[in-house]
Amino acid sequence: MNIFAINSSPRTGGASKTELMLNALAAGMREAGAEVEVVNLREKRIKSCIGCFTCWTKTPGRCIHQDDMTLELFPKYMDADLLVFATPLYYHTLNGAMATFRERTLPGLYPETEFDENGKSYHPMRYQPGGMVWLSVCGYVEDSEFDALSHYLHRTRHKDFTILAEIYRSAAEAMTSPGLEEIAKDILRATTQAGRELIASGSISPETMAKIRQPIVEPERYARMGDLFWKTCVAEGVTPKEFYEKKMVPRPDSLEGFMAFFALALNSDAVGDQTVTLQFHFSGAVTGSCYFVITKEAVEAEKGAAADPDIVIDTPFEVWMDIITRKADGQRLFLEQKYQVTGDLNLMIQLFQQAENV
Repeated sequence: MNIFAINSSPRTGGASKTELMLNALAAGMREAGAEVEVVNLREKRIKSCIGCFTCWTKTPGRCIHQDDMTLELFPKYMDADLLVFATPLYYHTLNGAMATFRERTLPGLYPETEFDENGKSYHPMRYQPGGMVWLSVCGYVEDSEFDALSHYLHRTRHKDFTILAEIYRSAAEAMTSPGLEEIAKDILRATTQAGRELIASGSISPETMAKIRQPIVEPERYARMGDLFWKTCVAEGVTPKEFYEKKMVPRPDSLEGFMAFFALALNSDAVGDQTVTLQFHFSGAVTGSCYFVITKEAVEAEKGAAADPDIVIDTPFEVWMDIITRKADGQRLFLEQKYQVTGDLNLMIQLFQQAENV
C-alpha cells in the first residue's frame, strides 16, 4: 500500500507534537507492510490558489503555478492509496499551510456538476481516490476543541473520499512534560498500533482510540503549568522554541504554581515501596506551606502542614525558585544556610534528581 502523509506543522523535533504523533502512526503503518512517505509542508514552496481555473480550462488537471505542489506533491497526492493529513489545531481547525495544500488539489476535479443520492451537487474526480486519515493535536485539554475541525472535514469531504479515521490528541503540549513520560509513551504506542490497524483493517479499534485520547493530566494542574510556562517566556523574553532550546524551567510565582510544577518534577521512583511526605515552609515574597505525599505511583500536593513529614524544607520562596530554575546552586546555598532541611538528605537528593533534569 502506498501512503502519502502530509504534515503541515511549522514546528519540528520535540516542539511539534503533530510530528511526534505522525511519526508514531507512520511507524505502525510501515510495520504492517505499507510504504509511507512523509512530506513536511514547511520545507516546500507552495503558492496560494488564485482562483483562475486554468486547471479546468486551458490546462485541464494541471495548475498554472510551477512550484513544489504542481511538480512534486500533487502527483503523489493523486497516486496514493491512502492519504494522511496531519495538522496542528489553529483557531479550532486546520492551519493555513494545510488549507493552502487542500485548495491546490482543485486540478483533481472536473468542472462538470453532478448530483449525489441526496441531491447535493459535486464535481466528479479525475482519478479514483483512496481513503484519508486526519490527525490533529491541540494545547487545550478539552477534546471538544476538535469539534469544529471534525465538522469542517465532513462538510468539505468529497463524496468519493472516505475518512477512515480521525485521530485527535488534546493537551498535547503535556506529552513532553516532566513526570508524564510514561503516559506519553503509552499514547505513542497506541498511535503506532493505530497505524498497524489501519493497514490491516482500514479502521482503528475503540480500545486503541481510547488509549490515544486518554486523559494525560488533571485539567486544573495543566492550566496552571501552562500559565507558568507563558509567564516565564514573557519574563525572560524568549519564544517557546528558545525556551526548549535553552532547557529552561517554568518559574512559579505563587504557592499554587509551585505545587502544580513540583508535583510533576519529583522523582517518585526514589521512594520505592514507601510513602514519603515532603514539607515546604516558605517565607519572603510568597509565604505559606505546602507538602507532597509521594508514592511510586503518584505525587499529591496539598496546602498547609503535614502531620508527620519525612523531610522538611524551610526556605525563602525566591531562593527555592532560583534553585529549581537553575539560577542558583542548591548545594552552595544549603552550605551558606540560605535554607534549612530537616530529615533524610540523601532521599531528598534522589527525589530532586528528576527536577534537575527538567
